[in-house]
Amino acid sequence: MTSRMDPADVGTHGTSLQGSVEDMVLVSNREPYRHHHDGEDIAVDAPAGGLASGIDPVMQRMEGTWIAWGDGEADFEVADDDGQVTVPPSNPSYTLQRLRLSEEQVRGYYDGYANQTLWPLCHSDTGRLTFEPEHWERYREVNQRFADEVLAHADEDTTVWFQDYHFMLAPQAVRARVPEAFLMHFLHLPWPAPDVFRVCPHAEELLEGLLGTDLLGFHHPRYAAQFLKCVDQLVDGAVVDWAENRVHHRGRATRVGAFPLGVDADEISWTTAGAEDAFWTGFRDAHGIDADTTTAVGVDRLDYTKGIPQRLSALERLFEERPDLRGEFTYIQKGCSTRERIPAYQQLREEVEDRIAGLDERFGTDDWSPVVYTTEMYDREELFSLYHHSDLALVTPLRDGMNLVAKEYVASQLDDDGVLLLSPMAGAYDQLEEGVVEFDPYDASAGAEAIEQALAMDDDERQERMRTLRHRVHDEDLSAWMDDVLGTASEVHASRTEASR
Repeated sequence: MTSRMDPADVGTHGTSLQGSVEDMVLVSNREPYRHHHDGEDIAVDAPAGGLASGIDPVMQRMEGTWIAWGDGEADFEVADDDGQVTVPPSNPSYTLQRLRLSEEQVRGYYDGYANQTLWPLCHSDTGRLTFEPEHWERYREVNQRFADEVLAHADEDTTVWFQDYHFMLAPQAVRARVPEAFLMHFLHLPWPAPDVFRVCPHAEELLEGLLGTDLLGFHHPRYAAQFLKCVDQLVDGAVVDWAENRVHHRGRATRVGAFPLGVDADEISWTTAGAEDAFWTGFRDAHGIDADTTTAVGVDRLDYTKGIPQRLSALERLFEERPDLRGEFTYIQKGCSTRERIPAYQQLREEVEDRIAGLDERFGTDDWSPVVYTTEMYDREELFSLYHHSDLALVTPLRDGMNLVAKEYVASQLDDDGVLLLSPMAGAYDQLEEGVVEFDPYDASAGAEAIEQALAMDDDERQERMRTLRHRVHDEDLSAWMDDVLGTASEVHASRTEASR
């Protein structure tokens, strides 16, 4: 019998934020809230995961302005004439500034350069790279558009915080107009080695764009080190101070650091504890999963970096070698369609659907399917319930900047009886290594063995591993991350001020 841990029993980080930031402008591609038509009414969606979900609680505490692409069908019906709306809807605490982008801009900047050039480039997947001059021009155009909007909200006392690979050029554009503003940028994806990054014809311009910041953050020290190597080898005139992780360029200094992003673990635990069992019961009934069936879950965007086909190969090997598991073990794949106008993503979705259909046909029975596949959208309570009731979680990316699904799964395990299988290629691996079962996405046999190990694990080992993981996830949570980033920003700001005297 498992022992239930109250969320309050887990050591948590304080909620106070280090560093004084009185005027914050945050810039991201995706918005934290989208409005859409629901019959004659207008409804609002908040993402259940991802960057926007992670940053939203931070902005609620800090207030300020969040600038993002307004892509919801009813976004501008609820915004004022300037494209602004206060959010969250239930407790307005900051301003969401929405920008309109034309179809041409979206196809070039987002579908094109961001996701067919920068995304595969930064994941070291050079075989998927495309370089189209028009995509580059739209990327530059939209970066300038966002920079102009920042300038409408910022002055020399403003802290501007750019998020992710969509805005590598914008910091330098803002710096040119407001030299004294404090600029930060956080990249939520891996960073490649110089030999990979140099294949990009715009490598130096992108690096110089990022060097417009005072503080540049990554999830992992390895990514920060790779960035510094790229600057050292590819930017003329840049001087890297390896001891201080600083770049001196054009009379300015950029501090480069690693800040592993956490989740709001307390909120996840409390939401999970308050969730009704009706969702899980209904999910099982709808998909023919018996109450005593052991379940594993994977929750992923349908992206080729997430290793979903490789995971299915491991499951295929498992059912080949362990026919006794048929009818006893079910894998649940929760997929989320993404970037579907890009051929590589269309092909991946088709491959995943075909592979799952093949597994169910080959191994399934009249009343049991080895894989349950769903693309349904779930709210946070439903998603955490899915995590909580799944005996195993498979988080097996080929390469990933961090992967917050792993941490969300851990935070939802109130009974300490789940097992997290995690790829060492996820940024989260170094933080969670002590309690996970390592899953090699490149080796189907090793992946099958990892699942077998998790299934065979006794209750004591499960609880010991999960308690270790839960303490780590709560101690290194979203507040800890924010304290780390803002604390470092405060230090950098103070040193910049001192140097200017």
